[in-house]
Formats: sequence, C-alpha cells, structure tokens
Amino acid sequence: MTLQQLETFFWTVKLGSFGAAAERLYATQSAVSMRVRELERALGVELFDRTHRTARLTPKGRELMDYASRILDLSTELEHRIGAPEAVSGVVRFGVAEVVTTTWLPRLITVIAERYPNVRLEIEEALTAELMASLRLAELELVLAPGHTRTPDLSTLSLGVVDFQWMANPALGLGDRTYCPRELADYPIIGMKQSSFHYAALEDWFMSEHARCRYLARCKSVAVAASMTIAGMGVSYLPVRSYRQELAQGKLAIVHVTNPLEPVEFIAACPEGHSYSLARAIAELASEVSDFDRDDSGL
Repeated sequence: MTLQQLETFFWTVKLGSFGAAAERLYATQSAVSMRVRELERALGVELFDRTHRTARLTPKGRELMDYASRILDLSTELEHRIGAPEAVSGVVRFGVAEVVTTTWLPRLITVIAERYPNVRLEIEEALTAELMASLRLAELELVLAPGHTRTPDLSTLSLGVVDFQWMANPALGLGDRTYCPRELADYPIIGMKQSSFHYAALEDWFMSEHARCRYLARCKSVAVAASMTIAGMGVSYLPVRSYRQELAQGKLAIVHVTNPLEPVEFIAACPEGHSYSLARAIAELASEVSDFDRDDSGL
C-alpha cells in the first residue's frame, strides 16, 4: 500500500468518479483505476461495489476513507513542518474574488513561489457564490473571497475587511446630501449579478423602505461596473480602496446614504475535515499577506 494509492482512492471518492480523479491528479483514467485495484489487492478487500452503473463504496471502502483522509493529512503536515520548503510539491486549485485579484494577489503568488518553488497554482476568478459552489464540489481547494468566518462545513481564516460605498460620477448631480434607499432607487443602479456577495444585502437595503431600484445593468465584474459609473451612467457599490485615485481626481464621488452597510469581511475558506493540507498552508500565507483592514472586533 502506498500514499499514491491512498491519494487516488481519496480523490476518486471525493470527486465521484475515476475520470474526475484522473483530471485532479494529472493521470490517465486507466492509471487511476489500476492504482485502486492495486490498493484493493494490497488490502485484500474490495473497496468499490462495481455491480452498479456507478461504482459505490463498500463498507470497507467507507471505513478506509476515514483512515485515508487522516493519513494524507498527517503526510502533508509532516512534509510541511519537517521537510524543507523546496521539497514540498503539488498543485493547489484556488478561486479568488476580483477585489483580491486587483490588490494583493500578485504579492501572494510571489510569496508562494519563494516559499514553495515546486508548488503549482491554478487560479480561477469568479463571483463568490460560484467560487463557493466549486469549493463544495471539490473543484477548488481554497477560496479567497467575501464571506463569514463562522461558515458551516468550511475551515476559514479572516483576511480582513473592505469598505464599500455607493459611488457616482459628480456630473450625475447627486451632490453632498444623504440619500435614503427610496431616494437612491430613483437613480439608475449599476449592480452585480445575483451570484455576487453583495446582491442580497443591497436588495434588502432597498427593500427596507419597500423601494425597488431600477438596474441599468447587472455586472459580473467590479471593474466593468466602475467604468460605467465613471462614465456617468449610474450609481454603483464599489470598494473604496480600489478607487481612491478616481475619488481624488473627481471622476467618482461617494454617495452618502442612511443606514450604510458594514465593511465586508473577506476570508480564506477550505473544506472542513482536513486538519492540514497544502491549501491550508496557502490560506495561512494569504492571511499573512493580505493588507485588508483588520477589524478590531476580532473577526
């Protein structure tokens, strides 16, 4: 029995098929199937019931899954805690929100390359709900995005908070006054798609006064929403730190509102159940590198 066989078994179960495990492990499907067969021969038991259309775990297979998870965790932790950093190898697939991409992600990648030169990264940028769905399907191992540190079924680290504010081009004529949700709803709103972290909170903010905003557009990209806002097409909810220059140049102005939302917490999220993994090590580095504001309440 080898670690490679256990890892192959683990990912076959986790991802639900030999094909998905082969893609995850950069191996052929026949190689994955052979490793599982070799593991079964080494243990002298069948791990999968192959009498059905899809392979199902036998009772012994379900029992092994718990052991395999713990053994792989310990192996990874040993490699990281005892071995030299340059000896650590592997692939980490992680997803990031756009605000992370445009701020400190390049610095994180540089630190990872320096600390773990033999680790490869596969990075996907998407909206928060899409990233979290991929994390739960085991298509990603780590997500850096808006979220809450107390999220069920996830192991999380806080990355700090980011202040978002309503903004508009001064030419739109909103002036220096303070707007309630009902009043702001009279202006064209440049929003984000429903899979964004802010969508529900902003909808609730408008509905607190039974107001329905009229969306000029719903964007997947903060940068696209910002460019439309700078062009004077409407009002959007943007991260202040990303548009300080435009605010200073008078291309954007903050629109003051009643009952403003709290700053948004960002987290590094891994699936729960792995006490230690390469993805967790990357999450710890992300927490160190992040220059988002740290909330004093202990988030």
